[in-house]
Amino acid sequence: MLRETRHDVVFLGVSDAFAAWRSRLGRHWRQSGPRLMPWLFVEFAAPRLLRRGRVGPVGAAALAHGIAATRVADINATLMQERLKQLAPDLIVTCHFDQILEPATIATARLGGVNLHPSLLPLHRGPMPCFWAAFEGNGAFGVSVHRLVPRIDAGAVLAQRAVSPPPRASVSAIARALHDAGAELLLQVLDDIAADRDRGVETPPLPYRGFPDRASLAAAARRGVRLTGWRDFLAARSLGGTLA
Repeated sequence: MLRETRHDVVFLGVSDAFAAWRSRLGRHWRQSGPRLMPWLFVEFAAPRLLRRGRVGPVGAAALAHGIAATRVADINATLMQERLKQLAPDLIVTCHFDQILEPATIATARLGGVNLHPSLLPLHRGPMPCFWAAFEGNGAFGVSVHRLVPRIDAGAVLAQRAVSPPPRASVSAIARALHDAGAELLLQVLDDIAADRDRGVETPPLPYRGFPDRASLAAAARRGVRLTGWRDFLAARSLGGTLA
């Protein structure tokens, strides 16, 4: 998506997901137990550990736009907000970004911000929407582009598309497929916003679905839901981290 957009890119922030993974590991272990650990490693640690200094696709796409990716520890820090104000972006775009933007941060962009979320909002708000969609087993997979608000995955929906995931895919693989499908949707939304054609639909947010507990993970395993696998580990080698 970053390579294909026709709009100017003035800043690319990459969240330090590896640091977040380390700081939250104990909490995840207490809540979710050992079943979640391989997924956490593939999603948060492997992309950084396995790149071995190589520039990932996100960094390469940023360089194609004449900018370097910046690692962001806290998107809401005063210095970061001041930098965004100086850059004066028209719009903030987030995708797979693990930090919640505060109102003051969103306000640094003239047109606010949008986010790509791999679920059919308001279903499955939270960090593991593909797990919950697979766990419920009703085929409710898809992607949504919504307005950024201080509440997680709760802004007005600008565009949405149902997506059929690959058969027998792991949760990690489903997430990659949905983000790929969502890139085209996001590009269209950016064009609509630039042309003042965006019309968001406000929907009452359903309950937040956080990381699953041990009982949910055990029940999902009995239903044949796989969190991750060897192919996901290999795919992580080429990932460029989470970005804003």
